Amino acid sequence: MSDINKVVLAYSGGLDTSVIVRWLQDTYNCEVVTFTADIGQGEEVEPARAKAEALGVKEIYIDDLKEEFVRDYVFPMFRANTIYEGEYLLGTSIARPLIAKRLIEIANETGADAISHGATGKGNDQVRFELGAYALKPGIQVIAPWREWDLTSRETLMAYCAERDIPVDFAGSKKKSPYSMDANLLHISYEGGILEDPWAEAEDDMWRWSVSPEQAPDTPTYLELTYRGGDIVAIDGEAMSPATVLAYLNKVGGANGIGRLDIVENRYVGMKSRGCYETPGGTIMMPAHRAIESITLDREVAHLKDSLMPKYAELVYNGYWWAPERQMLQTAIDESQQFVNGDVRVKLYKGNVTVVGRRSEQSLFDESIATFEDDAGAYDQQDAEGFIKLNALRMRIAANKGRSML
Repeated sequence: MSDINKVVLAYSGGLDTSVIVRWLQDTYNCEVVTFTADIGQGEEVEPARAKAEALGVKEIYIDDLKEEFVRDYVFPMFRANTIYEGEYLLGTSIARPLIAKRLIEIANETGADAISHGATGKGNDQVRFELGAYALKPGIQVIAPWREWDLTSRETLMAYCAERDIPVDFAGSKKKSPYSMDANLLHISYEGGILEDPWAEAEDDMWRWSVSPEQAPDTPTYLELTYRGGDIVAIDGEAMSPATVLAYLNKVGGANGIGRLDIVENRYVGMKSRGCYETPGGTIMMPAHRAIESITLDREVAHLKDSLMPKYAELVYNGYWWAPERQMLQTAIDESQQFVNGDVRVKLYKGNVTVVGRRSEQSLFDESIATFEDDAGAYDQQDAEGFIKLNALRMRIAANKGRSML
């Protein structure tokens, strides 16, 4: 342990990471650098500075990463129409590669020997943080306290604080949520408590960002989303930065009861886990992006993208953002987006997102060919006969050779 002189810790300022600061100091006799990322979790991050100072930390990083998070991670993922296991929009997963990158950057800046995080040995986040760190700095040492210490509950953590005079202002009057929560600008997640029973319905007062569909307005909300290169650049004609786009869609979507999800997912470490997620903005972005692609992408390009998406989603979920295969897929996906420009109109109503219009100067939709009226010779319907017979040829030959399916 003596070769660890300085550690960069991903620090939230909460109970777990405050204990980790002192535990690292005591166990490794090292200097601790704290790093707190503001990625839109909706809570003030600056108090983490005072908490870190009270623990004797001299080097404290508090970084506003909201724009980088949406621009360089969320938007590229949504260009791929990424959904894990058919439902999950990967709100937690996509934040981890950015945090891992910044941990390594700070380690390089401060001359740290190691990085540390508060992820448990049961979860996916330990994998995501550490795969990212090793990809970006192969020789970095990683300290994961939950895999080393004997503090196994909130009670033992609080006892540790009392024994070592660790200041905690979260043990008193403020009611603690029964859920383990993670939030960023894309989503907020809930795990634990009654959610550990997959038959139990989540309590309505658990949700933070959205009203229930039953309580949503009785009149729909319409939005016009403008795309350039597969990314939203304006809403209702007003240009917005990536982070502002997502924040606005979260607000409007949540007000219309959009974005609630209750799933059981397969964790990378092998167990099934039930979680509830609020992703209002992402729930709007997904069908809207597919809508603009529906008129701008070539059919075979669109189908190829769809075939690649499950692998892309798996890579993001499992922590392989910095792996060469994810980067290869991203290059192909981004190349497909050069003509994904135009506008999509969506209708938000009581938990539903409906695409009600799409247009583009790069549209491949040709009304003169697609019309059910007189097409003035734009499409020769007799051509279909040869097309059908050629495609049926192999099946006709098989049937003639006695391989009929009847």
